[in-house]
Amino acid sequence: MDIMFKSTRGNENLVTASQAIVKGIAEDGGLYVPTTIPKIDFSLDSITNYSYQELAYQVLKLILTDYTEEELRYCINSAYDEKFDTNLIAPMAYANDTNLLELFHGRTIAFKDMALSILPYLLKTAAKKNGVNEKIVILTATSGDTGKAALEGFANVEGTQIIVFFPEDGVSAVQKAQMVTQTGENTCVVGIKGNFDDAQTAVKKIFTDNDLKAELKEKGYVFSSANSINIGRLAPQIVYYFYAYAQMVKANKINMGDKINFTVPTGNFGNILAGYYAKSMGLPVNKLICASNDNKVLYDFFKTGEYTIKNRDFVVTVSPSMDILISSNLERLLYHLSNSTDETKNMMELLSTKGEYSFKVNSEFEGEYATKDETFNAIKSLFEKTNYVMDTHTAVAKAAYDKYLAKTNDTTPNVIVSTASPYKFAKDVLKAIDNKYNNIEDFQAVVELEKVSDVSIPNPIKDINKKEVLHKTVIEKDEIKSFVQNKLK
Repeated sequence: MDIMFKSTRGNENLVTASQAIVKGIAEDGGLYVPTTIPKIDFSLDSITNYSYQELAYQVLKLILTDYTEEELRYCINSAYDEKFDTNLIAPMAYANDTNLLELFHGRTIAFKDMALSILPYLLKTAAKKNGVNEKIVILTATSGDTGKAALEGFANVEGTQIIVFFPEDGVSAVQKAQMVTQTGENTCVVGIKGNFDDAQTAVKKIFTDNDLKAELKEKGYVFSSANSINIGRLAPQIVYYFYAYAQMVKANKINMGDKINFTVPTGNFGNILAGYYAKSMGLPVNKLICASNDNKVLYDFFKTGEYTIKNRDFVVTVSPSMDILISSNLERLLYHLSNSTDETKNMMELLSTKGEYSFKVNSEFEGEYATKDETFNAIKSLFEKTNYVMDTHTAVAKAAYDKYLAKTNDTTPNVIVSTASPYKFAKDVLKAIDNKYNNIEDFQAVVELEKVSDVSIPNPIKDINKKEVLHKTVIEKDEIKSFVQNKLK
């Protein structure tokens, strides 16, 4: 069955998967969603025998139906290769009774590699299939991890240019160093004086600015996105939920067919939404536990049915990739649950004009959150018990899950989705383990963490502080559009 895609806001014709990937975002500002979420056509029993690459093919062929088998296998095999430091691609770790899905074994040591390693290949293939001759400009806002993973994926990819905007004072020192030292003739990295929401809002406005798009098309450019607003970013993330389940069966943590929970540290809602898609496709999932930090707009939403950014302070936390108040991918869930483009469009208009909307989500999602102290305590406690070191985002999920467990006594086996290497946030991880590290310098913390954890410094960040800074531009948040116009003259 061919799966077509529509805008969550309804004002656009149906498009194929490859067309949706090239466009990134719909003309009406909505996000592309499949008209039907397909059910798996393979036996669940078989997944324990699949490599990551084969499982990726079996899942993605059901969604990206206008890609041929040859095209899809080319994209998958080009993405999931020696760029990852383990043949498993996404291994499970077991620290006593804590099950962790490690998604940080790629080039940028964060979970965004799982999708952004394949997106350039999906996009190049899609452009060729659809006769796109213009240079594709990848516009991306990042809260820390997407930016580097997108830069790494698209650097020197023929026919593309990538511009990444990040909050100058809202990412870790390692995250910033990873981005501003990025090589590649087609790369551009820009700090903004603002937060992630400012960058994301500006980029989404550019995608729906028809005058600007027409102006740049005349110059030979078209826009696309590497953010999870692009369905080509979201679809590959479904795979690792099936892969985690297979590994839990192989480790005798569950029996095939048993339901499990996933606890996901959540900012823009793409990662946990991929879990919802996996469940909808047939993976035996009980609860999807949405873990927030002190920017707990999603926690409040799942508890009350009210999504509000009005009069809500933006908090800079120790888990900066989750410092988000406008969770873009939630729009897709709202569409799937309401089954109404009109209702979804209305909620998005209310968010834009009033700063709030109401919608009651069913019980397959649970919201929890963790404060800074709870996050630090989770890191310290697990390390002291098992010598396993979590990063600050994974620790939000662990702390949130522990709170959920205390409230519910839910006996369903749980997997914590671990989204980044502790080395990306070494300073705060060490401070959590022992306050003697409170004043340690950022890059010295990387060296010290190797001694404490007995885990080698990942190659991608070895001596990163000694690399040449190639991107030094910092602009005001309201200068993003004019910057893009000038850059693409």
